[in-house]
Amino acid sequence: MILEIDTLSVTPIYQQLRDQVILGIAKKELLPGESLPTVRQLADELGVNTMTISKAYNLLKDEGYLITDRRKGSLVRLPEPFQAQEAQASRQALALLLAEIKLHGTSKETLLANIYDIWQDFEGGTNNDEN
Repeated sequence: MILEIDTLSVTPIYQQLRDQVILGIAKKELLPGESLPTVRQLADELGVNTMTISKAYNLLKDEGYLITDRRKGSLVRLPEPFQAQEAQASRQALALLLAEIKLHGTSKETLLANIYDIWQDFEGGTNNDEN
């Protein structure tokens, strides 16, 4: 998986990296047990400060997407299922996102088609329809 950053984005670089790793895991581009580049390697490759990469890796570790092994480095892992409080927070975040999508004029049909297409990406399926 190739990680890319947008230096002009309002989204912080560490957040961009975190999001890309999570999407990579969901799309099976990063598999459990797979090693990520070291903090120093990735910082050099992307041309960013090592503390930025470290912040992204620590966030992913805290959220259960990475484990750190002294000999193997940072390894991808699947997180545990949500507990009740996490599930509720996830539902609230989804409700806010859906509210924004609705307020910007997206139809329910378009939204459901988009959800289906994205879910297919997570399952390794392909859908060549463009919406």
